[in-house]
Amino acid sequence: MTTVTPATLEHWAREKPDVVAIVEGDRSLTYRAWNDAADRVAAGLDRHGVRRGDIVVLRTQIRLDWGILASALAKLGCSLLALNWRLTAAETQYVLGNSGATVVICDDPDPAALKPAFDGLNVKLAVSIDTPAEGFVSFAELLAEPATPRFSEGNPPLVIYTSGTTGLPKGVVMNTQQAAKTDSRAAEYLQDVSARRPQVAGDVVLLTLPMHHGAGPAALWGALRLGNRIVLLRRFDPATTLALIDHHKVTAWTGVPTMYKRIAALPRQELDKHEVSSLRLLGVGAAPVPPALKDWIDGYFGAGKLSEGYGSTETGMITHLAPGMHRLKPGSSGLPHKHVEIRIRDDAGRDLPAGEVGEIWVRTPANIAQYLNGKPLGPDTLDSEGFFRVGDVGRLDEDGYLFITDRAKDMIISGGVNLYPAEIEAGLLRHPAVLDAAVIGIPDDEFGEQVKAFIELRPGTAASPEEIIEHAKQHLASYKRPKSVEIVAELPRNTMGKLLKRELREPYWRGRERRV
Repeated sequence: MTTVTPATLEHWAREKPDVVAIVEGDRSLTYRAWNDAADRVAAGLDRHGVRRGDIVVLRTQIRLDWGILASALAKLGCSLLALNWRLTAAETQYVLGNSGATVVICDDPDPAALKPAFDGLNVKLAVSIDTPAEGFVSFAELLAEPATPRFSEGNPPLVIYTSGTTGLPKGVVMNTQQAAKTDSRAAEYLQDVSARRPQVAGDVVLLTLPMHHGAGPAALWGALRLGNRIVLLRRFDPATTLALIDHHKVTAWTGVPTMYKRIAALPRQELDKHEVSSLRLLGVGAAPVPPALKDWIDGYFGAGKLSEGYGSTETGMITHLAPGMHRLKPGSSGLPHKHVEIRIRDDAGRDLPAGEVGEIWVRTPANIAQYLNGKPLGPDTLDSEGFFRVGDVGRLDEDGYLFITDRAKDMIISGGVNLYPAEIEAGLLRHPAVLDAAVIGIPDDEFGEQVKAFIELRPGTAASPEEIIEHAKQHLASYKRPKSVEIVAELPRNTMGKLLKRELREPYWRGRERRV
């Protein structure tokens, strides 16, 4: 009998082949069916020249097929580059060129619109999951491939693209799981992160987090590791989320604050008609969580279930706020995980004592040393001791709890999604009438922040805010485009010509305790 790695898909296909493993809408797969589908897809990809070590782009929504494809890539020994399905062809082309990815698998309704992204690049295979298109192999063809069993050693290496510190997307190879095989500190760190949001065998996990962010794959793979059922919701909807919790007796769910806000905004009769008492574990992260929202979650879902996490793609998880602690430490993002160190520094790089506010630097076993295909990070981002500059401003209290008060970098967090003004500004500057642009985040009750742009026009030209937003559709994904544009005579700058974004932000954030 072939030896299989514990806690893998192959393991569960052998241990409980006929148990339903993954559900999306009216589709579901048992562990055996999931594993068989992954074997067939792996064979199909192999026949089309996909080889061990290839970087394969999965550009899809939250769907059952993602699980099949990810498992097929694990069997082949490929890396998985999880890409946002909303990126334009131009944005996608940059990521493909920067990463060296050679295979693209997408569920775009119009795959042909993505073809310009391949121009001039070594893309040897493109696969469309749903819609037939010239130049794309159909996913159904891969699934129809005859196959013999293949075996993985775990999950495929995951690559996530983040804009880092400049606004140009950069790839992060999330390889802490690999490092943990030989590094005891990394292993203990991962065990601690897992223990703070403990799934147990028999849990039913609802997944509404995007698969192009580290949290989505982590949730799916965390459930698979324990042999737990995974329920997928392709596009988040608050009422549907409650209905799924009720119908499947979901026990564990993690969302971003916007998701909880949208549930809280449902009519009382909608909230009352769903039974949610099966939930024993709730998670939240990716953006600041207002204390009032935490109180509402306690009141509706039950107290003592909600835990909060703070981290970044480049560092992994940094802190954890245990259930109930938001009442004792209101506004805190929690205590650092095991083997995580946090330092608060002033503008000169000096460490500050407890209670004083400064920039947050962290050292974790998951810290990256460089971006994919990039140079080693410089001392302004990663210092000689291995501390990474997160880009947030905050303080540590006398008990070691972290409080985040502002953002040093210009990054905007809207609905739990990181948006980078430099990238948005570059898209706005493509308009022929735009001389300069400044993008900031302003308060938004639902999303936390929304994108606002200030535009300085070229002398002798004219353009309306509506025209600028319309033009941006060619260069920016919908979630990156400004929700409002203001034309100004001149953008504020200092004597060195540096843009003073703080002056633009101040009127919108005045009087608020948190500026993120």
